[in-house]
Amino acid sequence: MSEHKIAVIKGDGIGVEVVDEAVKVLNAAGEKYGITWNFDELPWSSDYYDQHQQMMPDNGVEQLRDYDAIFLGAVGRPDIQDHITLNGLLLPIRRTFDQFVCERPSVLYPGVTSPLSGKKPFDIDMVVIRENTEGEYANMGGHLYEGDPNEVAIQTSAFTRRGCERIIRYSFELARRRGKKNHVTSITKSNALGYGMVLWDRTFQAVAEDYPDITTNSLLIDAACMDFIRRPEAFDVVVASNLFGDILTDIGAVVTGSVGLASSANFDPTRANPSMFEPTHGSAPDIAGQGLANPMAQILTSVMMVRHLGEDAAADAIEESVKRVLEVGEILTPDLGGSASTSSVGDAIAANIS
Repeated sequence: MSEHKIAVIKGDGIGVEVVDEAVKVLNAAGEKYGITWNFDELPWSSDYYDQHQQMMPDNGVEQLRDYDAIFLGAVGRPDIQDHITLNGLLLPIRRTFDQFVCERPSVLYPGVTSPLSGKKPFDIDMVVIRENTEGEYANMGGHLYEGDPNEVAIQTSAFTRRGCERIIRYSFELARRRGKKNHVTSITKSNALGYGMVLWDRTFQAVAEDYPDITTNSLLIDAACMDFIRRPEAFDVVVASNLFGDILTDIGAVVTGSVGLASSANFDPTRANPSMFEPTHGSAPDIAGQGLANPMAQILTSVMMVRHLGEDAAADAIEESVKRVLEVGEILTPDLGGSASTSSVGDAIAANIS
């Protein structure tokens, strides 16, 4: 019998619904595999912001330090600017806990139809590794003459040799562990961004020398976006800066059938701090509370969490259950062409765990 203490932040919109289904599935897997989940729900959300004018308490990050993992739904509401929710919750957690790896797989599962013609199951099977603590989202800059017609806004990206090297090295190590194409693609824009991106390119070339068994290539972000659509099967592990990784993973989610399948993890690979697990689909306020949301992204995100916690058998069982429900195709939410509710999909996945 093993035991894990998990901080649960359901957040906003469909986050509440999909986290409930994922917790249902985790409990079912726990019963099968002798795992006790100690879930502590923290009410940090846009509603919390309405009441307290902050997304979490001043000591919120410190409250999270002793948990084994953080399980997050989705955060955001149309009437609150995104930079408030982002800089008030997600980014402080990522930075304080040095969760410098954002790992986002994109897999075309059996039973799912890609909008790209001729793609068969597992033709698309790639992972984007996004640098998660610096780069374009470093939040460095400011406003001058705010509100004036001559207002100036400065937004500065920050790239360090240490930050580039560790995320690139993680990507090479992942390519080895996956053992699929043994290939790493670096995404850059060094033809236009001649400082930070050139540092990235030089670091990629240097790290690649330590991995002669891994083939490489480097693409400009615009070419990478095109290739994610015209030949996504060419990719294995893709490493990108904070902004470029964010853009590419949205494309990866769409070409593999639905953003409702897009899982994600924010890792501190050293395990000195808790890692955070969240899907990439956002809070979707237009369908919140209607039972239309696909919980599979949150459930697949839980697979990443369970595996990170060393419970490989339970993680495999949850993932296989998701695959079975997808392949049978009888209980699917509208984004995948079905008419099932959020809770019925969760029920089906929980019932199929073996």
